Amino acid sequence: MRQIAVLPYRTLGNAVDAPIQIMLITSRGTGRWVIPKGGLMKGMAPHTAASVEAEEEAGVLGATCPVPLGSYRYRKQRNSGASVWADVDVYPFAVTDELDTWDEQHQRERRWFPLAEAARAVDEEDLQALIRSFGAREFRAAASPARMFGAVADTVAEKTGVNAMFAWFQKLLPEQGNFFDLFEKQAATLVAGADALARLAQGGPGRAQHIREIEEREHDADDITREVLQTVRRSFLTPFDRSAITDLINTMDDAIDEMQQTANASDLYEVIEFEPEMRDMAAIIVDAARLTAEAIPLLRKISDNGHRLHELTERLVRMEGHADEIHAAGLKRIFREAQGKDALYFIVRQEMFKRLERVVDRFEDLANEIDGLVIDHS
Repeated sequence: MRQIAVLPYRTLGNAVDAPIQIMLITSRGTGRWVIPKGGLMKGMAPHTAASVEAEEEAGVLGATCPVPLGSYRYRKQRNSGASVWADVDVYPFAVTDELDTWDEQHQRERRWFPLAEAARAVDEEDLQALIRSFGAREFRAAASPARMFGAVADTVAEKTGVNAMFAWFQKLLPEQGNFFDLFEKQAATLVAGADALARLAQGGPGRAQHIREIEEREHDADDITREVLQTVRRSFLTPFDRSAITDLINTMDDAIDEMQQTANASDLYEVIEFEPEMRDMAAIIVDAARLTAEAIPLLRKISDNGHRLHELTERLVRMEGHADEIHAAGLKRIFREAQGKDALYFIVRQEMFKRLERVVDRFEDLANEIDGLVIDHS
C-alpha cells in the first residue's frame, strides 16, 4: 500500500550551518517514534494530504514542499492482525506554528530531536538514511576550512586545489578575500527570506511583520552583494573566475529581490489570502533555499564535493519544473472561477503567481551557476 508523510523540521537560527531539528511523534499502537503519516485522500494532492496528517497527528502547521524528499518502506499491521508492506513518500515540512490543541494530542507524544538523534530514534533504515541526509552535515563538515594547518604548501593546495609547487608562490601573493563567508551569509538571507515568505503565504496575523522581515533581508543581501563586488575589485587572487563570482552573488541577490517584489505585490494589492497553489510554490521556495544553504558551503572544496553539488542542483531544477506545473494549474483554476465574475480578481492573482514563479526561476538560475562552477573546477 502507498502512504504519505511529512518530515517536520525547524532550523535553530538563520546561519547556513544552523542546527536542524526534526519533530517525531509516537505511534498509537507501540509507542515507537515515527513521523506523521497516513493514507492518500481522494481529491487531495499527496503533499496536501500529508500536511493534514501533520496537523492532526502532531499539531503543527507549516509549508509542505510538493516535491518528495524520498521514500521508505515498513511493515504496517492491520486491525485483522495481518501485515502489509507500506511505501511512504516523505515531504519536507517547514514548521511555522505549533498548536496548543490538536486532534490526537491525547493519543501521541511529540518531541523535537537533533538531526542525528532523530535518525537513531526511528526504526526503519531507509527513514534513518533520509533523516541523516536531510541536513547533510557531513558534507558541510567536509566543506569547512581546515582547522589545523600543516605545511604551508599542503594547506594552500588543499584549499585551492592547485599543486604544491604553485602553492608556495600563491602564499606570497595578496589574500583572496572572504568570498566563501560572504556566499554563505547570502545563502542565510535566502533561508530567512523564504521562511518569512512562506509565513506570509499562509495568511493569518503577522502579515506586516513578514513583509517587513523580507524587506530587511533584501537590504542585507544588497549589502553582502556590494561587499563581494568590492572584494572582487580589491583581490589579486580569487577562488573562481571573477565573472563567475559576480554572477553567483548577483543571482542569489536576484532571488531575494524577487521575494521582496512578491511581498510588495501582496501589500500593494492587499492580498491577504493566498491560493493553495501559491502556498505550494512558497513551500518549494523554502526547500530551494534550504538546498542552497547546503550547497554553498560545498564550494569551498568543490573538487571533492562535485557529485553532491550535482545532486543538489538537479533537485533544484526538478523543483522548478514542478513549480511550473503548479503555476499553470493554479492559473487555469482561477481563470475558470473568474469566468463572468470579477476580472480584477484574476489579474491580481495572475500577478502574484508570476511573482512567485520568478522566485523559483532564480533558484534554477542559481543551480545553473553552481553547475557551471562544478564543470570548471571539479
